[in-house]
Amino acid sequence: MIDLVDEKNSHISNFAEFERSMNGRHPWLASLRKDALARFEALGLPTTRDEQWRFTNISPIAGTAFRPADPKPDSLTVADISSYTLCEARCTQLVFLNGSYSENLSTVKFLPKGVRIISLAKALETDRELLEPLLLNSLSEDDAFRALNTAFMSDGAFVYLPPGTTVKEPIHLLFLSSSRTDPTASFPRNIIVLDEGSQADIVESYAGLDRGIYFTDSVTQVLIGPNCSVGHYKLQRESPSSFHLTTLHVVQDRDSSYSSHSVSLGGAITRNNFNVVLNGSGADCELNGLYVTKGHQHVDNHTTIDHAMPNCTSRELYKGILDENSTGVFNGRVVVRKDAQKSNARQTNKNLLLSRHAGINTTPQLEIFADDVKCAHGATIGQLNEEELFYLRSRGIDRDAARTLLTYAFASEMLAAIKIKPIQCQIDLVLMNRLSRHETTRGLP
Repeated sequence: MIDLVDEKNSHISNFAEFERSMNGRHPWLASLRKDALARFEALGLPTTRDEQWRFTNISPIAGTAFRPADPKPDSLTVADISSYTLCEARCTQLVFLNGSYSENLSTVKFLPKGVRIISLAKALETDRELLEPLLLNSLSEDDAFRALNTAFMSDGAFVYLPPGTTVKEPIHLLFLSSSRTDPTASFPRNIIVLDEGSQADIVESYAGLDRGIYFTDSVTQVLIGPNCSVGHYKLQRESPSSFHLTTLHVVQDRDSSYSSHSVSLGGAITRNNFNVVLNGSGADCELNGLYVTKGHQHVDNHTTIDHAMPNCTSRELYKGILDENSTGVFNGRVVVRKDAQKSNARQTNKNLLLSRHAGINTTPQLEIFADDVKCAHGATIGQLNEEELFYLRSRGIDRDAARTLLTYAFASEMLAAIKIKPIQCQIDLVLMNRLSRHETTRGLP
């Protein structure tokens, strides 16, 4: 049984202990952390009275006392975490336990000259000149959870690609959490920088090692230089009792290409804040998302694509499958600034409800301040087609199997967009397992 507390005060009281544990390292960062905590105190935790949170009630998070996570919860081996890794891809893989880097579980393959893929804790020692301006921008937004992440930031991943560099194999950042006693919190911070003309695929995976209660508040900053090409995959399959809040902030320079694929399968409450700024002419952005929920799960996807320069293109497709008493939110915002002429933006959200008790709040938004643009958006909410179900059943397929096939077909478009085969196979296996186990849809004919 968890005692209900004011989580804001809980984090504030934990901060002094956290600062002592840092032993005075990085005085410039200590100052930033204190400023971030002050910002968190001033903002407070969001409630449903806040416009951006009106469909997401975080009282289960606010009412839980979290303590800092133990960086080494268990004596794990590579074999213990094999189901979460990308062994088939034979790639560089950084593994983090409760937000802290584990050298024993990580694998760094041969990398092109100048490429740096290291823990943020190490990068803070060696790359302050590059990191400091990026971290100082952390307080530019009125986001309590981003401020909280900055206040408790100590580790995560740092990825840097020098100009003209291609990393052929995926770069996997794997975050594993465990909490078998008291509820714990971790605050991973990832900084990814690609210099002009570089190319890479980045995979962020978040998973729970047990069914404990924990809170992951992660922030990933991606800075993409001119003529770069980046594939970014985020796979979330946290504990069903956990809380997962993540912020992704991407800035693209001219003629760059960025493709994001987000899959949310776990967690009691999940919030994904994805923000992309097309900050150079000719930039191209693609956001794809799939969320699959059941029980009392809640997933909230808030995305913003900012067309800040002319001749940029963006495409966005998010699909949701919601079963039992689960709920979802999609808020997709596309902004076309005054001078961003010749912008081309398309946004779509499609949702499949497998139960009368499941629900989705979808709000596609276009804010256009230029006059020579091509923009469109749309959203759909529906159930399985009874005629299609009848067609399958007339060919000897029972009703549950027919539902599974049609639901899988709805999601298959998102799976096909994932170009990294081991990731595609992992999601495919989890999705089929999830769909094949759900009972006959309640309350529907």
